[in-house]
Amino acid sequence: MDTAIISAVLPMLIKGFWVTMEIAVVGILLGFLLGAVSGYALQGKCRVARTAAGVYIWLIRGTPIVVQALYIYFVVPAILSLIEGEQVTMDSVLAGIIVITVNAGAFISAIVKGALESVEIGQIEAGRALGLTEHQILWHLVIPPAFKMMLPALFNQFIISVKDTAMLSIISVNEITRQTQNYVARTYQTIPAYTMCAVFYLVLLSALMILQHVVENKIKK
Repeated sequence: MDTAIISAVLPMLIKGFWVTMEIAVVGILLGFLLGAVSGYALQGKCRVARTAAGVYIWLIRGTPIVVQALYIYFVVPAILSLIEGEQVTMDSVLAGIIVITVNAGAFISAIVKGALESVEIGQIEAGRALGLTEHQILWHLVIPPAFKMMLPALFNQFIISVKDTAMLSIISVNEITRQTQNYVARTYQTIPAYTMCAVFYLVLLSALMILQHVVENKIKK
């Protein structure tokens, strides 16, 4: 591969990397909050909350992330424009964060629900026997072991979210894939540019998977 192409493409990929990580990190953090609320609602006693969480998860898991990105970037501003009576636009990075948030949240909700339900009932009963309130039992006896159990799955979801950011190129988010597309559109250097993009993703995701493995081993100890 021509070194001139490498020197031209690599800075663009690094620039896209920072956008990718910004969206993925913020999206997974907000997605965890959304997923935690939804997951708790799914195994709670409130029928309205369970139904609302179930509908949200059904909508997100039942539609492709590309369609979600197009809807949030184009349709939501159009609806707001009709309501406000003036043109409303949305920043593509903000739209990308929203997409990753709602998408990750739907899958994290299942992780949270499973982790909460897997906590030994004996711990809860022991807490009640000691006179702890339900709130104290939740925060001190349920959430700590549940979070430890869900951490590997959460890390895996983060890796998935990093990969999902490539889909955001369809709404002009200048992440790694979009940066590569921009270069190809100007130079027509299809093979070397997309090859570098693939290798860049492979290195990035391999590093994240190694980090995930390290974290999982520490948790098991």
